Amino acid sequence: MLRRIYLLALAAVLALQPASAMHIMEGFLPLKWCLLWLLVSLPFVVLSYRYVARQIKATPRMRSTFALSAAFVFILSALKMPSVAGSSSHLTGTTFGTLAVGPMALPLVGTIVLLFQALLLAHGGISTLGANIFSLSIAGPFVAYALYRILMGLRLHRNVAIFVATFCGSMATYIVTSFQLAFVYPDAVSGIMGAAWKFLGIFAITQVPLSIIEGILTVVVIGLLDKSQVNTSVYTGGVKEEAQTKKSLRPQIILLSILGAICLALPILAGIFDIGAGTDDQAGEMIGHLTPGFSPTPFWESFEPSELVEPLLFALQVAIGIALFAWGYYQLVYKKRLKKEHEEHI
Repeated sequence: MLRRIYLLALAAVLALQPASAMHIMEGFLPLKWCLLWLLVSLPFVVLSYRYVARQIKATPRMRSTFALSAAFVFILSALKMPSVAGSSSHLTGTTFGTLAVGPMALPLVGTIVLLFQALLLAHGGISTLGANIFSLSIAGPFVAYALYRILMGLRLHRNVAIFVATFCGSMATYIVTSFQLAFVYPDAVSGIMGAAWKFLGIFAITQVPLSIIEGILTVVVIGLLDKSQVNTSVYTGGVKEEAQTKKSLRPQIILLSILGAICLALPILAGIFDIGAGTDDQAGEMIGHLTPGFSPTPFWESFEPSELVEPLLFALQVAIGIALFAWGYYQLVYKKRLKKEHEEHI
């Protein structure tokens, strides 16, 4: 089952949904809370690294699958898109990798992506890295995985299970982020829950339509990938049949190439056109409302690109994701198919 599901990772690149920073920005959390979330998340990252290393050692081909999972998060988290109420946000992209290689792989993948964005793009932060790892790479993936297993155990249609798991996993990331901020900045009257509702009004409202889109796209893409495996295990011999099999891959490769080009262009277009304020900016305004006189106090002064350079760096992030995806696709799909054809022909 997992061997089939991992191919859904190929689809993540199709999800042209984007990202304005959903991360908690540098300076938004006091040092003690930064340390707390780092201590909570660090064991997951260590276990994730050991899990990935163990899986690759046991099954070398899993290296390609992990590359695909990383590619999805790299690509999706670099693409901005507008949402409701003049805000912008993005899909999480983590459910694909969760179903492909298991939720324990995502803390490592998420850490790499979050570090890249914090150091080069000034999105998220170094001091808030632990909090962002927990929401993006731990809470979301584990919620999605648990729901998928439960729903499949109840014998629901697989498409329903995938949609619900994807939707809830995406929403879980933003719900956790809302509570992470509410713990630090409780409402003077209604306390933590009152503040949480206010932050949810920023994150959840923005994310609901995007989570629905992500769920639908996930179902559609998995269906397309299932169909793309037609006749891969049937070989009747002869050069003609081999040519037909190669041709069957050509439309998929062309489509993925076009989508890759679109993904590269989207960060540039987002830098040209105004797509609305990011949820992180709105969260900062809400913190100022809950805590008058609030001013972010960064513990780490990272490189902050200019408005001209930032879209190019996001495009670079997409390019890295596309390179990882292309390598994983070649290893898992194209090379495997040609090898199987050769063996069966012999």
